[in-house]
Formats: sequence, structure tokens, C-alpha cells
Amino acid sequence: QPPRSCEDYWWEWKHCRGLRHAFHHYYAHGELPACGRWRDDYEACRAWERGRDAAAQEALCESERARVMEKQKYAPVWTLRKSPPPDWYLPLEQDKPN
Repeated sequence: QPPRSCEDYWWEWKHCRGLRHAFHHYYAHGELPACGRWRDDYEACRAWERGRDAAAQEALCESERARVMEKQKYAPVWTLRKSPPPDWYLPLEQDKPN
């Protein structure tokens, strides 16, 4: 069984090719989105479901691994706290000592 349903890959490909997404991606990143990977994943998913193609299975799993690694590559913007600040219960209007 593929990691996602094949319709998910089809929807992601259609979404990626949409004008609104292309405009937002160009505004945020300065380049048009590369949507070919979603189409390739969709075709590999269909080949996997149709004929249990081992090459399509490996290509799809590798693409999913790369997608997960790409998400994990960026560090969080803020450092996470281990505990709340010592004066968390004080009202916000009070001046805090520096």
C-alpha cells in the first residue's frame, strides 16, 4: 500500500499548478514552484497500485523520505521553553524589573 492515497498526490499536483499557489510561492520565494515531483509521485503511485511495480514503489518511498527530511531541515524560529517564566502570574500592566 502506498504511503498516501494516489488522489492525494493528484490533488497536490493540481494545487501546485494553481494560479493562487503559484503567485504566493513566487511572492514568498522569488521563483515559480516545481510541481513535477507531485506528478511523478502520482504516476509512481498508480504504477504501484496497478502492477505492484517495485521500481515505482522504491521511487515513491524515496520521494516521501526526501519530503520528510526537507521539512525537518529547518530549525524552529523560537527556542522552546523548558518551564514558564518565574513571573508568569503577574499582570501585564506591572513594570517588570530589568
